[in-house]
Amino acid sequence: MVEKWNPQIPCFPLTFQLSMTSRKHPMATKSTPMNLEKATKKEWLLVDCTDQPVGRLATRIADILRGKHRPSFTPHQDTGDFVIAINVEKITLTGDKWRQKIYWSHSGYPGGIKGISAKEMRAKHPERILRKAVAGMLPKNRLSDLLITKLKIYAGQEHPHQAQQPIAAV
Repeated sequence: MVEKWNPQIPCFPLTFQLSMTSRKHPMATKSTPMNLEKATKKEWLLVDCTDQPVGRLATRIADILRGKHRPSFTPHQDTGDFVIAINVEKITLTGDKWRQKIYWSHSGYPGGIKGISAKEMRAKHPERILRKAVAGMLPKNRLSDLLITKLKIYAGQEHPHQAQQPIAAV
C-alpha cells in the first residue's frame, strides 16, 4: 500500500535540510550598477566622409550612435552620441560597386520593385547611401529607430549644427 505525501514528514535527511537553509546563494548580495540614460552627456561629433569607404565609415558611426565607445555602454539604453556626417558626396566604394551595387525598394504592390545603382543614387541622393549602410549595422528593434534619428547627414561641407559645437571625430 502506498502512503500519501505528508508535508510534516521530511523526505530528505535532516542534515541536508539544515545545510540548504543555512547556506546563502553566492550571487545573493551582488548587484550590477545600472547607468541612467539621462546621466550620460550626449556629445556632437563631426565626421568628414571625404575619400572614406562606406562600410568602414558606417561601422564607426554605428558604434558611436550606440555608445560602444563609452565604458558605460548598455545594450538596451541609448548611451551614444549625435553624429554629423559632412561631404557624403565624396564617399568611396571599393571595387566596381558604383556600377554593380543596386539598392532595391518595393512599393508593396505586385511588380512594384525598383532598383537603382549606387552611381545613380550618389547623383540623386548621396545621403541615402550612408544612411542605409548605418541603418543596416544597427540592431533591428525600437531602439534603432531612435538611434538613426541622431545621425545628421549632409552632402556638402555646410551643416546647420554650429550651435552644438561639434567635436571632430577620428
